[in-house]
Amino acid sequence: MMALGDRDAASAAGGPERHVPVLLSEVLEWLDPKPGEVIVDGTFGAGGYTRAILAKGARVVGVDRDPDAISAGRALEDKAQGALMLVSGQFSDLEDHAHSCGFDAVDGVVLDLGVSSMQLDEAERGFSFLRDGPLDMRMEQAGPSAADVVNDLPVRDLIRIIGLLGEEKRATSVAHAIDSARKEKRFDRTLELANLVEKVLGRSPKKAQIHPATRTFQALRIYVNGELHQAAEALGAAERILRPGGRLVLVSFHSLEDRIVKRFFQDRTRTRGGGSRHMPEEEVPPATFELLTRKAVEAKAEETAGNPRARSAKLRAGRRTGAPARDLDIHAAGVPRLAEFHGLGG
Repeated sequence: MMALGDRDAASAAGGPERHVPVLLSEVLEWLDPKPGEVIVDGTFGAGGYTRAILAKGARVVGVDRDPDAISAGRALEDKAQGALMLVSGQFSDLEDHAHSCGFDAVDGVVLDLGVSSMQLDEAERGFSFLRDGPLDMRMEQAGPSAADVVNDLPVRDLIRIIGLLGEEKRATSVAHAIDSARKEKRFDRTLELANLVEKVLGRSPKKAQIHPATRTFQALRIYVNGELHQAAEALGAAERILRPGGRLVLVSFHSLEDRIVKRFFQDRTRTRGGGSRHMPEEEVPPATFELLTRKAVEAKAEETAGNPRARSAKLRAGRRTGAPARDLDIHAAGVPRLAEFHGLGG
């Protein structure tokens, strides 16, 4: 994930202002919140999108799986005087969260699928390969940690996770090095793992600004938090909770997430099936979304200059039709099947 490496390096050097919401003006353009509408911000984080949505007069159901984010957002919730309802939970359950706040349907859903700068900036959260901390990476601060995965998962499964989720070409070398090292001493700290990966991969003169451990840390973070499962399931939940005319806006930061979002919209906006002179045309259910962005929207040069995280951001958006929601096969949508480990993978 290029944004992760950029952001770690930038922050370590003093970097841009913390917690800057990416593609904010573009999110507001496609989300188009109006006074009295109800919007689900499924990745509340530091509340950047939510503040802007509230300023437009809409109400917000803010969801975050990180208890620190919810605690930090309580002051904004109080200030909003009933216009903001914060919910601690996963954005894959956003339909249930909206129902729990008393809404049978909502007018918009926005999701920022990237890791929060608050999590990266706190060494004790264990997301960073530039700051020493416990090898944790759990957004919810519960369940198996990255240390559990690194120390206990079979090497064949580590290879697949690092290769698929990190898109690391030398995943086999990294996984075998981890396996050899953990036989001598368990991995407990982020820099122990980062230094090992750097030793295995070395530094590329052409990519000196990108730490060699970027892709391995990305893979572990995605696996530990089930991020791709969450993203796919959130798309299905948004389809069910959005009223006709409701808008779905998603910001992703690497190809794995964007691929899932793109496939979802391609399937849900399709009106004709394949066919040939030898085969009848496939029957296609009514489209559940109208595509608002024909191609991914990217950040402008002015934004990327001040916020390196925005360099890899892609925004896609769709408008809900009145067609019934469909069942969603997350694996067909692009979520890989991975080893199960104490509730992870699958």
